[in-house]
Amino acid sequence: MITDKAVKKNYEEETGSLIIDTFRNNNLNYKDIKACLVASHGPFTWGDNAYEAVYMSLVLEEIARLNFFTQLLNPSIKSTKRTLLDKHYQRKHGKDAYYGQR
Repeated sequence: MITDKAVKKNYEEETGSLIIDTFRNNNLNYKDIKACLVASHGPFTWGDNAYEAVYMSLVLEEIARLNFFTQLLNPSIKSTKRTLLDKHYQRKHGKDAYYGQR
């Protein structure tokens, strides 16, 4: 979460730094994960070119739409366990990836 001090200092730069720090602190690769949500702000997407960045925005919107309908259908649904999320990510994108196409 961005601090009041960071907002007053240089909001745009501090928001970018927050995204970078979040990726670093969670061992995430910005080349594998090309979108993020910033609390009290909104989505950021990127790619190798403008077309890919827009495509990632559409993907993120679809994920948000699916999440919205999932919560409408089952308001008590729980988040996926971190261990399972990490397993799915690492087996496809980790240094010892073994699942999916190369």
